[in-house]
Amino acid sequence: MRDINKFRGCLTGGAAGDALGYAVEFMGERQIFQQFGSNGITEYSLTGGIALFSDDTQMSLFTADGLLMSAEDGENADITENIALCYRDWYITQTRRFPAEYTGKHSGLLEIPELFSPRAPGMTCLSAIEHGADGTIESPLNNSKGCGGVMRVAPIGLYFSGSKVGTDTSDMLGAKAAALTHGHELGYIPAAALVHIVRAVGESDISLINAVNESISAVERLFPDAGETSRMTRLLHNAAELAYSDTDELNAIHRLGEGWVAEETLAIAVYCSLKHESDFDKALIASVNHKGDSDSTGAVTGNILGAFLGYDAIPDKYKRSLELHGLIIRIADKLYNTPLPV
Repeated sequence: MRDINKFRGCLTGGAAGDALGYAVEFMGERQIFQQFGSNGITEYSLTGGIALFSDDTQMSLFTADGLLMSAEDGENADITENIALCYRDWYITQTRRFPAEYTGKHSGLLEIPELFSPRAPGMTCLSAIEHGADGTIESPLNNSKGCGGVMRVAPIGLYFSGSKVGTDTSDMLGAKAAALTHGHELGYIPAAALVHIVRAVGESDISLINAVNESISAVERLFPDAGETSRMTRLLHNAAELAYSDTDELNAIHRLGEGWVAEETLAIAVYCSLKHESDFDKALIASVNHKGDSDSTGAVTGNILGAFLGYDAIPDKYKRSLELHGLIIRIADKLYNTPLPV
């Protein structure tokens, strides 16, 4: 069953983790703890009174708009192509000034001036989209497994939650959306797993660990011939084991990686979400205070735990000052109110 609290929680949580981590994304751990104290960054670092998010949230919003565009197109919609179209529109916001000129079908997000702001966009995303954003699993554009594919696909899990569409279909759509720009098996398989987790916790009262275990089974079933699937599933199993152990949090994250590549981003997010599954604040703080890709690990942690716990469980400190918070809520509500895919 759909729950608007979980829709709002997933998108707001993702943006919150992104914004918290964006301030420390390129810092080493010594610098983080020297600047912010022994607990690291625990509050937004504001710019002009606003907690800015990165390209992760920008692209997630454009993913959501591609889904909404598909709902308007009806049953014959090409969802993957609409998402690609919206990514090409996101590229406009990174390379032109507002207001930009464009013709034909386009994302309504091109009307939002605040989105016309480069926020450390990934070079793989920029390059792939410049060349059309038309990569597929069968015909990859490149061999990248950067986290730019996984960090933007959570809206797909929301869109299909509560629908009659099988989870294999929505999981594969997550992989296809990531493969538009990231061609390595580990560039798109983690995206399928994240979509599965978000959908599972968004449409039912499943436990978080069961949702993670389901996602592992799903990608093993969907990608039986992929040589790298086992690496990702081992990382997710390791993340769960570490979450239920007494291992120091930072050491646990080090054992999972730094998050610059997709499977490590997802594993760190799963670890932090399971470790603090009833405490959004502690999970988000753990997810960003490390030497890796802090905004992406924060964003995916926020997506997962926001969908699991819901918007009401997100502390107010993450809602106040969050950039475009009203827009994020409106898009979440539109996804929730969109007729269920059939």
